[in-house]
Amino acid sequence: MVEITGTGVNGLSARYAAALYALAAERGTLDETVDQMAALARLIKESEALAALVANPLTDVAKAGPVLEEALAAQGFSELVRHFVGVVVANRRLRDLAMLVDGFAAYAAARRGEVVAAVTSAHPLNDTQRHQLRARLAESGFGTVRLTERVDAALLGGLRLQIGDKLYDTSLKSRLNRLNYSLKGAA
Repeated sequence: MVEITGTGVNGLSARYAAALYALAAERGTLDETVDQMAALARLIKESEALAALVANPLTDVAKAGPVLEEALAAQGFSELVRHFVGVVVANRRLRDLAMLVDGFAAYAAARRGEVVAAVTSAHPLNDTQRHQLRARLAESGFGTVRLTERVDAALLGGLRLQIGDKLYDTSLKSRLNRLNYSLKGAA
């Protein structure tokens, strides 16, 4: 498994992220590319049609490539981002697009000295909770923190926080599982 040193991004994501980052830096469009890749991540998460297209293993890449190119152009994405998606499609990695986009975000954040924290909560976080979480992480020595959020109602309450290899799980579901396990051990 390949890891680009100091980024926490491994394997396939690391190769794609490093290539796009280097090309964007070379062209002087790094900030724009980072913003557009974040917009692409939001688009994949918010558009049911795009998410279904990306997730479907039977998607015909010969037809999907031009359709995605046209759709992204209509949305105002730069040539570099559209070309990146085209390369992903041509390499038959369309199913990995969301992972590659997230990998680029993590890679770019690491290169800029930011820490990416993946937060999974039972309910969407409000602005106060986000601010408090960032403040706690800054107090813990993580510096500048960028949160990526996901909602999973199965957690019941609390949250799961992943920073690099470390997972902090304070969810009600995991607490109940630990209690259940300890009660079984006592019986």
